[in-house]
Amino acid sequence: MGWLLAQFARDVGAAHAIAVSADGLLLASSGRLAADAREQLAAIAAGTTSLAAGGAQLLGGGRVVQTVVEMSVGLLFLMSIGDGACLAVLAPPDCDVGRIGYEMTRLVDRVGSVLNPGQRSVTQPEGS
Repeated sequence: MGWLLAQFARDVGAAHAIAVSADGLLLASSGRLAADAREQLAAIAAGTTSLAAGGAQLLGGGRVVQTVVEMSVGLLFLMSIGDGACLAVLAPPDCDVGRIGYEMTRLVDRVGSVLNPGQRSVTQPEGS
């Protein structure tokens, strides 16, 4: 799936794109980011997505469609892929925000089921 995210990032003019499980595990990456930075971004994306969803639930705001973090040197876009994953995209400050949001939605609609690991179940050791 990395090739798909790499193509997506190129098409929309983003620097990086990753898919992350809800618990912060990197599922796929556009590959244009150092390995340790990908892992850190995965944790940030999962945590921020969870925080936004919790806030929306607490405030009665419904489902979070997209979260955008605006920084002085770029933007971080986050979009849930079902309940088990999210798509994170890092883009420069002069990016086309509307296009990136639109293309993220299209990507999630097309291949979200492949990128979503689903809910993980906790297995108990035998005899517990």
